[in-house]
Amino acid sequence: MNKGTILTSIRNNIATITFSHPASNSFSSSLLERLIENIDRISKDNNVNVIILQSEGKTFCAGASFAELIAIDNLSDGKRFFMGFANLINAMRTCKKLIIGRVQGKVVGGGVGIISACDYVFATEKADIKLSELTIGIGPFVIAPAVERKIGLAAFNELTLDGTHWQTAYWSQKKGLFTKVFEDTRTMDEAIHDLTFKLASYNPDALLETKKMFWKNTDHWSELLKERAEISGKLVLSDFTKKALQKFKK
Repeated sequence: MNKGTILTSIRNNIATITFSHPASNSFSSSLLERLIENIDRISKDNNVNVIILQSEGKTFCAGASFAELIAIDNLSDGKRFFMGFANLINAMRTCKKLIIGRVQGKVVGGGVGIISACDYVFATEKADIKLSELTIGIGPFVIAPAVERKIGLAAFNELTLDGTHWQTAYWSQKKGLFTKVFEDTRTMDEAIHDLTFKLASYNPDALLETKKMFWKNTDHWSELLKERAEISGKLVLSDFTKKALQKFKK
C-alpha cells in the first residue's frame, strides 16, 4: 500500500516540505507522524528561517484517511488517530519557524485545520474549502481552535453547519484564512518566492519572537486538542458514523 510521502528540501535558508498521498493527499496516522517529525526537525535547524508547506497534485488535502477512519473499531485507536491532527497543529503552532502555506487546490476537513495552523497562506482560485465532518456524524473538534482563531466564530459556524457546500478561495480570503489568492500557480509561486526570500534574510531572532506573538494565548492547546481528539474518537465509533462511512465507501 502506498502510504504517501513527505519530502523536505532546504535552499537559501528556506525549507520546503511537500506531502503527497494517492488518495487526494489525505492523511493516515503514519503520514501525519512523518510530517510532524519533519516540522520538529526543521524547527531546530539553524540553517532554516522559514518553511513552505505544500502538497503535490491538483488537491491540496482531502483531510483524514477514509480507509483508516472506516477501520477504527475501538476508542483507543479512535483517539490515537485524531491525536495525529492534534499533534500536527501543535507542532506547527510551536515550530520556531514561520510556516507559509501553498494551497493549489481543494481542501477538506483536517486540511482546513492544517492551513489554519500556517502563519501566512497563498492560494489559487481553485482552492475551495469544505468542512464535511458533521455529514458523517463527527465534527471538526480537533481543528476548531485553529480554524476559529483564523476566521472567527461566525464564519466557522457557517463552514461547519453547511458541510456539503464548497466555499470559494475568495470567501476564505475575505474571512482571513487565505492571505492572498491568485489566478494560477505560476503567479502564486512567484509571490511565494518573493516573500520567503525576504523573510529568509531577516533576523532569525526577530522572526522567532514574531511567531511567538502570533500564537499568544494558545499554550493550553496541548490539553485542549487532546480532549477534542477523545470526543472525535468516541463519535467515530457511533452507529451513525459507521453507517455514513459505509455509504460513502459504496
